[in-house]
Amino acid sequence: MQGKKRQVLGRGLSELLSETERAYENHSGNQERVVELEIDEVIPNPYQPRKTFNHEALDELAASIKEYGLLQPILVYQNEKQEYVLIAGERRLRASKLAGLESIKAIVAEIDLKYLQEFALIENIQREDLNPIELAQAYSELVEKYHLTHEELAQRIQKSRAQVTNTIRMMQLEQEVQEMLVTNAITQGHAKILVALPRDEQLKIAHSIVGQKLSVSQTEQMVKKFKSDSKKSPKNRTQDTNEMSEKCLELCEVLQSYCHSVKLNGSKLMIEFASQTQIADFLEKIKR
Repeated sequence: MQGKKRQVLGRGLSELLSETERAYENHSGNQERVVELEIDEVIPNPYQPRKTFNHEALDELAASIKEYGLLQPILVYQNEKQEYVLIAGERRLRASKLAGLESIKAIVAEIDLKYLQEFALIENIQREDLNPIELAQAYSELVEKYHLTHEELAQRIQKSRAQVTNTIRMMQLEQEVQEMLVTNAITQGHAKILVALPRDEQLKIAHSIVGQKLSVSQTEQMVKKFKSDSKKSPKNRTQDTNEMSEKCLELCEVLQSYCHSVKLNGSKLMIEFASQTQIADFLEKIKR
């Protein structure tokens, strides 16, 4: 059963991609295949994996379309309700709307609808239009739906196995860290380091990266130190705690000679003075 599913992905997408390529190739020599649709008639692909679009790039494309027109038609199909559903050209459709066009050139393709979701994923993957998290979600969907190994998926989308595995691992990032990656607050280099950490630690390090503007190499050093501290045995940690407690008690004894009272409560050291004069004397001695 799994073997059949794996074959469907490879064969189905190959046929679909070939068909859409032929549609684009044929329209240049056969203008009858290109139709003019009212722009509001076109329904976006419900399986579009892309969630975010670069508004600046869309504005630039809209300006180009306004000046020169739409040079490459979008690709659509007609569903059972005779509605036109987008297959390829989401950016062109959005930019055309921004440019104020009322109609848009389109090629109506005859395509097996069971491959529509897969085509949307593969088209975006091949065009490198997805951000790292959208790409990770797309890879994960294909792996799960078709029971593929990372190696098999890599062969089908012409990427290395390591690239597929590292991309899918981005789904293990804490949600807020994923958002930071999508908005470019951190880079993929940073994300590859963070994904090896427990989720509750990822956000702490990510905030340090942004706040201190850490490079990837500086982040590596920070994570190494964190892992080194984490590997300390309970015995060592207990020993460290005992040594710290002894030093704090010694400090309290020293301070007691200058102050009215000194209290040690966990990580808090509270010093109480009897008068303003005592405070002034204490500060004077610290300066020395």
